[in-house]
Amino acid sequence: MMGGIKDVIDGAFASSFPEALGRFVIATWRALTMKLGFAASVGAAVALGAAVGQAQCPDYTTFSQSPQGNRSAGPLALPYMRPAPACRTFNSSSVEVSIVMHDCLRRTAVLRIYGVQKVINDMVARIKDPDLARLFENTFPNTLDTTVKYFSAFAHYHTLLSSDKELATLVKAIINNEARYVSQYPYCGAFQPPPESGLAPSHNDYADGVTVNPPVDNQTVFECKYEIDSLCGFLKLSRSYYQATQDDSFMNSNWYTAISQIFRVIVEQSQSTFDDNFNLVSYYNWTGGDGSLSPAVNNAGNGEPKAYTGLVGTHHRPSDDLSTFAFLTPANAMLSVELDNLADILDSAKQARNISQLARQYSSTIRNAVWNSTLVDNIFAYETNGFGGRYVMDDANVPSLLSLPYLGFLNKSHPAYVATRKVLLSRKNPYFVAGKNFSGIGGPHVDAWNPWPMSQISAIFGTDDDAEITQSLYLIANNTNGLGLIHESLSIYDSTYTRPWFAWVNSYFAEMMLDLADRKPYLIFKNDQRYIPGQ
Repeated sequence: MMGGIKDVIDGAFASSFPEALGRFVIATWRALTMKLGFAASVGAAVALGAAVGQAQCPDYTTFSQSPQGNRSAGPLALPYMRPAPACRTFNSSSVEVSIVMHDCLRRTAVLRIYGVQKVINDMVARIKDPDLARLFENTFPNTLDTTVKYFSAFAHYHTLLSSDKELATLVKAIINNEARYVSQYPYCGAFQPPPESGLAPSHNDYADGVTVNPPVDNQTVFECKYEIDSLCGFLKLSRSYYQATQDDSFMNSNWYTAISQIFRVIVEQSQSTFDDNFNLVSYYNWTGGDGSLSPAVNNAGNGEPKAYTGLVGTHHRPSDDLSTFAFLTPANAMLSVELDNLADILDSAKQARNISQLARQYSSTIRNAVWNSTLVDNIFAYETNGFGGRYVMDDANVPSLLSLPYLGFLNKSHPAYVATRKVLLSRKNPYFVAGKNFSGIGGPHVDAWNPWPMSQISAIFGTDDDAEITQSLYLIANNTNGLGLIHESLSIYDSTYTRPWFAWVNSYFAEMMLDLADRKPYLIFKNDQRYIPGQ
């Protein structure tokens, strides 16, 4: 497919952005579409390299449905589930590159880069339980985004970028690509291959019959569901890169246009549905067709009416499901955090003081609205509408209420989080269920009796209680159905599950293990010595 990763890096940004992006995206997108038979409805995490064309490699969805390699020495005997080296498109003892596509292609390609094999070797040598070590070994390179999601795991690897300029160049290429798409279509989250790649646009059956306003070009846009966390992910990737490298060269006109478009969405989607004279205020609407993955947004694609609170409305949740009320609390919390982080990196780079000040203003407005309009009796609502309507629940997908500490919105010991967490992990949350072997939070994306392991990972991020962490950790490890990979959801009634391999949650699990390696090493390691990749 290509001569090697260095050739791609050396060519990146050697001339103007479109040509440089083209060199990079041709390789990455073809790796995604050719290497694992990447289909529109299937997420995949693959590595860049030169062996693609020669290897007869199975589709990973098929590969992951049965045990593969040697088993771990623990009681669970979990199999080794990484593809053969020839089926990884880049192989190195120190560095591997994962190109991350969000499940169902609902977001742009995102790059996560890290010294995979070194981190795996370091962690496996330290982890005392061979089953947990094997689960980390399988999940750490098995990355996807959502995130938040899907950008979220990147933060734990950003320290490597300061010492590896080639990898930093690749991340910068992704930021530039994402910025171009956000600049054109800020309400959309999944896009076709860039024209420079020479790859033909693919047809998205789920977008058939969908009408989007403002109109989109399906030669550029793959799907245009509007989710706040997609924009948050772009902000998070930008600031993670800058914090690691102190390189502000991505802050070009392309990037600033994307930032201005994000600000535009904030202004538009925080407004009331009706003005003072009951004229409809509509900047974006989405109507699903019969074949679309989620049903039509009600009220002619505009969603449930909302009144101004300072929060930013959204039509879809991170799970792709329709919002019940427009103001999604955890997505707004994430937006507030990342707007503050945006201001921080601009101030550090001594750039765009006016944009920095505006970002802090928006962040403050949103943060105050979260505290003033979603909290009743110290319990956060998942969604509100500004009219007094509150939906007290949680969904496993991040950003979620359970993941508020992970997002950086508040401390895990904050009384409001502690009280809300108690509700979320109980019958008071309509999407919490408990069975004989597994329990957790699910959501309407799958049946209500199918909790998601992702919720148990968020629960670990949200507590310092050793017993709670251990319980959640082994609820996950004991429920891979002997496959050594983490599923999307599990039935509490039998052994059935959805997706033998859900790369987003596998990435999130690995990130959580790295968090424990730093925060509570004695829980998972043979000793109490902290471990941080790159240090």
